[in-house]
Amino acid sequence: MKQVITSPNTPKPVGPYSQAIQAAGTLYISGQLAINPKINQLIEADITQQTKQVMENIQAILSAANYSLKDIVQTTVYLSSMTLFGDFNREYEKYFPEAPPARATVACELKSGALVEISAVAYKFGGSRSFDKL
Repeated sequence: MKQVITSPNTPKPVGPYSQAIQAAGTLYISGQLAINPKINQLIEADITQQTKQVMENIQAILSAANYSLKDIVQTTVYLSSMTLFGDFNREYEKYFPEAPPARATVACELKSGALVEISAVAYKFGGSRSFDKL
């Protein structure tokens, strides 16, 4: 059974998708842009500030589902240019000081003004399911 997860502290989806879907202990977070939820606009800033806003949006979704950054097992990062890779990494690593999740990073065209988009998968470890003990 799947459950739609939404947070009032993140931007509303701009299309036919959910902020996140929870299923069988796994949380799938849709790609997040650097949209400030208070003004519902993409922040015009450098890669560091955009990464910070994206991670704040992800944290708000995690919190709405009772997950934390420590539960993230995989992220996919979309950069508007690989020239941003170093500055992006310096900000991103602040959120994962220990055991960072698996990650793929690709360069692609993003929404106008966006420098980064991140999607994530989180998993709640523990519980009574038999596969948790593997």
